[in-house]
Amino acid sequence: MLRAVHFRDVATCVATANGLKVTVESAKCLQASAFIQAGIFQEFVVQEESVTFRINLTILLDCLTIFGTSSLPGTSTALRMCYCGYGYPLTLFLEEGGVVTVCKINTQEPEETLDFDFCSTNVVNKIILQSEGLREAFAELDMTSDVLQITMSPEKPYFRLSTFGNAGSAHLDYLKESDLMEVFQCNQTQTNRYKISLLKPSTKALALSCKVSIRTDTRGFLSLQYMIRNEDGQICFVEYYCCPDEDVAETEL
Repeated sequence: MLRAVHFRDVATCVATANGLKVTVESAKCLQASAFIQAGIFQEFVVQEESVTFRINLTILLDCLTIFGTSSLPGTSTALRMCYCGYGYPLTLFLEEGGVVTVCKINTQEPEETLDFDFCSTNVVNKIILQSEGLREAFAELDMTSDVLQITMSPEKPYFRLSTFGNAGSAHLDYLKESDLMEVFQCNQTQTNRYKISLLKPSTKALALSCKVSIRTDTRGFLSLQYMIRNEDGQICFVEYYCCPDEDVAETEL
């Protein structure tokens, strides 16, 4: 889950009774959040209404994989995480095969995260796809293109992904009756362009997910919500918000 949002070193962590939210941002144009529900943990206790701190995500991932990325057959790594409050480090206790490692990671002053003001009442178009369909698209589209153009419409082409790279223009269309399409709720034709450099980090979440919800609002802001099922069948979500590419829109006007 954390790897799915690991495209910058520093992340903001918010713990509430519902679970853990880890948010990473880039250039005030992209925000990614991993939601790890309290039920994923065997025990999850938060003494305050909410606890917020910033942490180096690269170091946290290194500590979590200190015994390696995969355990030996018959063994598993147990994790206990503690945070005592403002100014204290995040302490990790990792145990595998009777060996205990303690990691203390310095926390930083929390900064306010971006508010993309993406509310469901302003959503114009929404589709839910099986992730394999979008994985194939990203494999086929020309990534030399600066932008990915997304068209969503109640009429043909319904859902179209377009790139404009060195080899020319490429389009990939999805029918609303496609087996890959689980939900199709498009109210008006909308075409927006997004910088591919901003969308590339989301392919980490796409690779882990089984379904993806794609929504756009009245401003053309994009929400990509990835549903990820862990080894125990529990569901977690990773959500990406991305601004449309204003430079392109202004040039075309």
